[in-house]
Amino acid sequence: MQLEQALTILKDEGYKYTEKREDILNFFNKEDGYRTASDLLNYLSKKYSGISYDTIYRNLHLFHDLNILETTELGGEKHFRLSCGHDEHHHHFICKSCGKTKAIESCPMNHIRQNFDGYYIENHKFEVYGLCPSCL
Repeated sequence: MQLEQALTILKDEGYKYTEKREDILNFFNKEDGYRTASDLLNYLSKKYSGISYDTIYRNLHLFHDLNILETTELGGEKHFRLSCGHDEHHHHFICKSCGKTKAIESCPMNHIRQNFDGYYIENHKFEVYGLCPSCL
């Protein structure tokens, strides 16, 4: 997702533009992979002294609710990244060291569904964790 597209979504959904929100989106636009609220706080505190985790989390959850950010859980902590912009259903490989991701184009549910005849599967999440070539 591009920065301009994310800002347009905010505006179209009735949320006001703020410099902090743009800085948050710029942070994720520059990063290649998932990042934590702490990473974002460290980045923003250089410009906004006294910024709180409450402000960080409120905006992260807003961006997630608007599908601007994707989330995953690594090591018991929620991580965020800009939505990758794939329109089709897909999953990710996530590097446990640097947080970089790579799209997995096929979905294992296509194979697994045949073992659940008579069940209603509402949703699923599939992620593969390991180390990217740069972190090996």
